[in-house]
Amino acid sequence: MDTDLGRRQALGFAVLAFTVGPAWLLSAGEEAPQIVRDTATTVASVVDSARPAPRVATPPDQMRAIQTHIREVAERHGVPPRLVVAIIEAESDFNPRAVSRKGARGLMQLMPETASSLRVSDSFDPYENIEGGVRHLRRLMDRFDGDLPLVLAAYNAGEQAVAVHGGIPPYRETRRYVARIMRRLAREAQLDEARKVRGRQPAGAGPRWRGGERA
Repeated sequence: MDTDLGRRQALGFAVLAFTVGPAWLLSAGEEAPQIVRDTATTVASVVDSARPAPRVATPPDQMRAIQTHIREVAERHGVPPRLVVAIIEAESDFNPRAVSRKGARGLMQLMPETASSLRVSDSFDPYENIEGGVRHLRRLMDRFDGDLPLVLAAYNAGEQAVAVHGGIPPYRETRRYVARIMRRLAREAQLDEARKVRGRQPAGAGPRWRGGERA
């Protein structure tokens, strides 16, 4: 459900109710209070139905199994596991039951036609979804010669959009999506480099202190 649309409808109904309410009070006599109460109840019901359902957290054991599966499938297809993790985080925030307004489903948000082409029978099965999503990602990496921004743009907006625009499409959502994942990968690369530097330091080679001041 488009929750934004639902909220707008609920707000419009609420405004209508409170605008018309005084007229009812003047014309409905003793029945007016009950009418107003009924309207308030209806408005509250519409507002509640417009709210998105609370996200159910993935159990820790399942999360660990999913992470292991990501690593195994990614390495089998020659795709960096951290790239798959970054895409899943951006696409569904690790919610196996996620459904977008456009109908994309599951952890890696596969559209029904994409899932069908990848022979994914149940996009809500996290293991099947990851398997199909990583194969789709591998296919995009091959098509765009490993140009990661283009690969990410194609994953988000579709291969045709990238081909038509000759690069990242001028869609705000797609540009934010690409930038978000590229920033995450850059941060992780910096952390990796920092760990390597620390690993090359001889034992006891940390900062030295003398007289309460750093040497």
